[in-house]
Amino acid sequence: MSFSFSSSDVSSLAVSKWKLSQIFGDKLPGEEVQNIDIITAVQFDKSGNHLAVGDRGGRVVIFEKSDGKEESLKGTSREEFEKTDFVVSRYPKFRYKTEFQSHEPEFDYLKSIEIEEKIKEIRWCMIPNGSLTGAVKEHRVKQVKKMDISQHISSENSLLGERSFINGESEYIANGHSLERKENTVNGVSSFNGVHAKLACLADSTRAMCRKVHAHAHDFNMNSVSINSDGETFISADDLRINLWNLEISKQCFNIIDTKPENMEALTEVITSAEFHPYHCNLMAYSSSRGFIRLVDMRLSALCDHSAKILKEESHGPKSFFTEIIAAITDLKFANGGRHILCRDFMNLKLWDVRMDTRPVATYRIHERLRPKLCDVYNNDAIFDKFDCCLAGDRLNFATGSYSNHLRIFSYGIGSEEGTTIEVGKNPNRKSLLQPSSRLRRSSLSNLTRGFSREGSNEFGFDFNSKLLHMAWNPTTNLIACAAGNTLLMYHHA
Repeated sequence: MSFSFSSSDVSSLAVSKWKLSQIFGDKLPGEEVQNIDIITAVQFDKSGNHLAVGDRGGRVVIFEKSDGKEESLKGTSREEFEKTDFVVSRYPKFRYKTEFQSHEPEFDYLKSIEIEEKIKEIRWCMIPNGSLTGAVKEHRVKQVKKMDISQHISSENSLLGERSFINGESEYIANGHSLERKENTVNGVSSFNGVHAKLACLADSTRAMCRKVHAHAHDFNMNSVSINSDGETFISADDLRINLWNLEISKQCFNIIDTKPENMEALTEVITSAEFHPYHCNLMAYSSSRGFIRLVDMRLSALCDHSAKILKEESHGPKSFFTEIIAAITDLKFANGGRHILCRDFMNLKLWDVRMDTRPVATYRIHERLRPKLCDVYNNDAIFDKFDCCLAGDRLNFATGSYSNHLRIFSYGIGSEEGTTIEVGKNPNRKSLLQPSSRLRRSSLSNLTRGFSREGSNEFGFDFNSKLLHMAWNPTTNLIACAAGNTLLMYHHA
């Protein structure tokens, strides 16, 4: 199967430069990152004008797109204003809008287990009155949030001081307001002459109020929420079941996928991700821990798990203890046109054509150099890390994360299979490509056996303490939001 591109579609993303444009939540030197501040979900809305970020503490922070004109002309005299020809930035800038506590920790007294407040996935939807609404998913509890834009309150947030990089110069902005803060830049590395302080929020924020609570929706930990293109329904998925809900009805759902065996000892796979087709409201896809993708037409049967088209690549070569572990799909996304599905497992990023069920049309090797040392990766539990993937809104460009906070960007049919690798960090000019194995620093066998060397890296050059798990591609422009620990970084295509 071949996929043709017109000249206007050809993108040089795989060989061009990506630049860091903004940083939110950048920790200060000597400041320890709290576990509850680690970002666990990132999602743009369909317009690309809003970005939602969730963390382990159950909080959701909303950013909105700023046109940049108001900030650029702030403090300009009338005479200077009349002489100014304002040029709109080639890439969008975002500013803090609001935040709210979505989930609180709970305790299931029936099963004597704690239910953490961690936000694992966020989905946006629109309702007729035009207010912003998002479906936020967490262990066994889903909530739909509505932001009332008519009321404002003062926010006490200090997380979201933003560093913006414009033409190589850096300035701090808090919620869209510039702060008088001098910064020195030497060889592209920013410093503050030893002066550091937490940034206070200077603007009023939109108030968020809870609109619906779909409580105790699942018996097992949920992994996915997806909004249907009909604008009325959504699905929620856990390890064994997928339920279909109406956005306005919180007390009733329909179980459309049930893979729970009568005897749990006979369990061979679990559901790992699920998503609706972007245009056809009757189609959905879900993935499994065995590396299968099942495409379902909900019109064929009320219980859809027995009438699915299976996208499965036949494995070749010898199998090992790790074969099924690394085959587990951790994320699944439909391309904007609905013809292709992008999925990520531990080792690879794969692009499928839904009309071809025997093999993917493209496979990108992400962790191939770890294959000889899967035993060590298993011993330090890194093999169970769940990496997201994301796609551009207009063509088959996509990205995923890796260790050492590496962002991997690819374009189908364009450039090399290696794509572009960016080391996500604070320095806007720091860009690091993966080095050939012969040039990598070698660590001792004893350190490798323990999983980490002194610097946290093994002989393959990966820092397992730093991993880029969550990212989102703006659907209207080439801008990627990445979550590295408690820091949100935005990269634009220069």
